[in-house]
Amino acid sequence: MSNKKKKQVSLTNQSNILILFIILLFSFISGRLFWLQIINGQYYRKLSDGNRIRLISTPPIRGKILDTNGVLLASNKLRFSLIIQPHLVDEYRWKVLSANLSNLLNINRNNLESKYKKGLQNNDFSIILIPEMSQEEVLRFREQEARFKGLQIQVASIRTYPHQKVAAHILGYIQAINNQEYKKLSDKGYKIQDVIGRSGLEATFEEHLRGKWGGEMLEVDSVGNIQRSLGFKSPEAGNDLRLTIDFELQKAAEEALSDKKAGAIVVLDPHTGAIKAMASQPSFDPNFFTQSITTQSEYEKIFLSPTTPLLSRALNAYDPGSTWKIVTAMAGMESGQFKSDVLLKTAPCIQYGAHCFPEHNRKGWGIIGYEDAFRVSSNTFFYQIGVEVGIRELHATALKLGFNTRTGIELSNEESSGFVATQKWADRGRGWGLPGSTPWLPEDIASASIGQAVVQVTPLQLARAYAVFANGGYLITPHLVEGDIDWLDSQYREKVDITQNTYDTIRRGLRKVVESGTGRDLELNSLTLPPVAGKTGTAEDSSGGDDHAWFVCFTPYDSSDIVIVAFAQNTPGGGSVHAIPMAQDILNIWHKRSL
Repeated sequence: MSNKKKKQVSLTNQSNILILFIILLFSFISGRLFWLQIINGQYYRKLSDGNRIRLISTPPIRGKILDTNGVLLASNKLRFSLIIQPHLVDEYRWKVLSANLSNLLNINRNNLESKYKKGLQNNDFSIILIPEMSQEEVLRFREQEARFKGLQIQVASIRTYPHQKVAAHILGYIQAINNQEYKKLSDKGYKIQDVIGRSGLEATFEEHLRGKWGGEMLEVDSVGNIQRSLGFKSPEAGNDLRLTIDFELQKAAEEALSDKKAGAIVVLDPHTGAIKAMASQPSFDPNFFTQSITTQSEYEKIFLSPTTPLLSRALNAYDPGSTWKIVTAMAGMESGQFKSDVLLKTAPCIQYGAHCFPEHNRKGWGIIGYEDAFRVSSNTFFYQIGVEVGIRELHATALKLGFNTRTGIELSNEESSGFVATQKWADRGRGWGLPGSTPWLPEDIASASIGQAVVQVTPLQLARAYAVFANGGYLITPHLVEGDIDWLDSQYREKVDITQNTYDTIRRGLRKVVESGTGRDLELNSLTLPPVAGKTGTAEDSSGGDDHAWFVCFTPYDSSDIVIVAFAQNTPGGGSVHAIPMAQDILNIWHKRSL
């Protein structure tokens, strides 16, 4: 082949290779464009918008919580924080700003530097330099704001409890949402910077109180400067919550407990179940959980304290002692084994099993009936009844009066159902032994007869049970929020299966307690009060602590408007010494207001 032809073939091959290369190159570019714009176009448009658009969220105002008369129990206040947007400030500018800010507000510059660097490491769009500014700091900054481009005051709504510890266990508290909660609740509109109710009504009515977020969509340039607003949606405020609580009675209950190391007071309407006060000691200040800065030691003081201030004693179960004797009396009469006119011989002590169970005066009271047995709080009278009728009858009667089950209060997640033992419970091992190794003993039923050892009730359960004898024989549903509910409807108020004779006998016995029995100090010290019926109680703590002191009462006797349970935990001395004065403080305020 001639050189000329070889040259032509070579040129042709080179042209073909070049054309093939160009075709492949354009094919690759076209494919890449197709993949970017068609297949993943939506994804990259989102990324582009993310670089161009900023969403500034606006939190909702949480609904207020008010007492029955409109007194604010939980509200909101404004918190002013100083923030910096680091994309608007270079390194040199930051040094000038931090120096000027430190001088203006008398703030440690090293602290500012530390927060700034941490924010840069986290790639924060805005960095909080001062979490909570005083009013003076806000005014001083506003006066010099032109010198601090890139810094701005951020305003947030913060939950506040104006009366500190008052009604803390009812209201509960809120905290910042955690990552696990956020993953579950983000579909419901929660944001990572949100708060959520942790306990009390704040938790129970979280959805009712919280409201909905709003915000503004802003267009920014490549360096973060705001170009224009693309739209604004106002946040929706949460709904208010009006309670049955009466602030004056609640405050009086808290004050009555103030000198006790632990205890509870419950005040309720025996007809509707509306709770007028429910206090627990020791308490806590829910404002602690909305502070901008807290320390580890402060957290430990609340969460790890042996006094358990977060525990509501009103909803926790304890040995009821002699206040339980209404159950034993009702079981005796309703079973037919001990009729209302029965007379029994009391004694210094009565032997059951290996133990001689004593009368509290160590002498006995002679031959007495139900009414006098209540009046002097005879143990040996009620031992005889309880042991004879047996634990099945006692347990069944307890259920009729609402024991061994939750009351229906809105705080059911925090409420103990209490405990009333049965023979099956003992046969199964009493919760700690092997089945068959812990049989039911004669000592158990004797203890159960007077509310000891194998019986545990909450102050709220006790208030509910005594309300039966104050309202004509109905088991009510205690509640803290009225709402649009007819609380006298049969769904919330159940007629107890009890004969009129039993009902009247127990009522007369409870009246005698205050007239001339263990509760007589109440009438001696408060001569102006209407007739009161009630029962004192001194209960051994089955967990090993000092005795508990109890007093339960209702008044006026003939047409009762109020039931009060006063409980002093591990306060030896008896219900007449420690619990009656607590109830008396509440009664005096209630009576003055009802005149």
